[in-house]
Amino acid sequence: MGFSLLAAPAAVAQGGPRGEPQLQDSAPILIGHRGAAGTAPENTVAAFQDGRTSGADFFEIDVQLSADGVPFLFHDDTPARTTDVEEVFPGRAADPITSFTWAELQQLDAGSSFDERYAGERIPHLDDAAKVATARTGVYIEIKSPVNSPGVEQLVADELRTNPDWQKLVASGGVQVLGFDEASNRRFAGFAPDIELQQLAGVVPGPAVLESWAGFADSVGTNYRVLTPQNVSDVKAAGLVMGVYTVNSPEAVQASIDLGVDAVTTDFPIQTARFLSDVPVFPGSGVEIADSVNNPAGDDVQPDNGEYVLLRNTSNRSVDVSGFLLRDAANNVLTVGTGYVLDAGAELRVHTGPGTNTAGAYYNGLPASVLNNGGDSVALWTPEDKLQDVFAN
Repeated sequence: MGFSLLAAPAAVAQGGPRGEPQLQDSAPILIGHRGAAGTAPENTVAAFQDGRTSGADFFEIDVQLSADGVPFLFHDDTPARTTDVEEVFPGRAADPITSFTWAELQQLDAGSSFDERYAGERIPHLDDAAKVATARTGVYIEIKSPVNSPGVEQLVADELRTNPDWQKLVASGGVQVLGFDEASNRRFAGFAPDIELQQLAGVVPGPAVLESWAGFADSVGTNYRVLTPQNVSDVKAAGLVMGVYTVNSPEAVQASIDLGVDAVTTDFPIQTARFLSDVPVFPGSGVEIADSVNNPAGDDVQPDNGEYVLLRNTSNRSVDVSGFLLRDAANNVLTVGTGYVLDAGAELRVHTGPGTNTAGAYYNGLPASVLNNGGDSVALWTPEDKLQDVFAN
């Protein structure tokens, strides 16, 4: 399909069929993370559909094996964060997700934890991703925690080779496999040497390791927050393609482009596609996230002075932000209480912890910190589920 990471990087530009973004040759390959985890429940068909709608080159999924050997799509090692497991299987929230049978997994609601409008979304089978993908939008398959899913590499390789939906995507260059576990990646490369492979790493290693990776991998993916110009140079000198994750704000996307990366993975592929198309990213929004203070001096949830997200009204009119939501990449949520109307240019601090509410500060009163001290992305939503802004630090 022309989107191979070994080919020239693609870009998203205005003017495709039905007004969708159209790929050109000036910006990175675009990948929707866990489908489109910023706008729909991660690793669900709804998220895959958002990833496809964006016109992204790929959407990414995480594959594991159930207790009875079925390949399913789920990120975490346990079901606690993103499902209703405690209601369906009391006492099993901390059990390994791979200890559940496929039939048990199908009883879990994987959508409501993101938003009630997604109630009933189920944990998908690996093949569900291929059914959503197209000749235009392929699939990144991350082999997740392979130590917990013995034999997953062989199973994925066999599925790509024998399943008709995957066969079509493979033939058009629309499949790539990736993972953090080098031994697992090497095993997969032995089973399916013709499938493009990405080695993930928290930080880019030195030239000697990169040269070793080039023996089985085609690309390297790393955290954009720690990437340096030298890292990019080293990766490309080894003949590898440079990818970054999880790049959620337009400013972070531009900073990654400026470093010369070849591929960008984002929770917000629809909004990133708009940015790359040079069209309004958040049309109609009058409020932005001006800052996020993740790690204040002292306790992160100290009374009155703990961590907070700063909102600013950038419009020329008053905006009622009562009930607005702030959702981070882990689906933690902060809210704005009732009665908060921001005049033009006014600001509001939305704190995680306790404090005395004022005209300029609202306190959620939570007992523990929410924001990641090492950097986080936070999205602002109206009570009507309209995305207003995404901020990353």
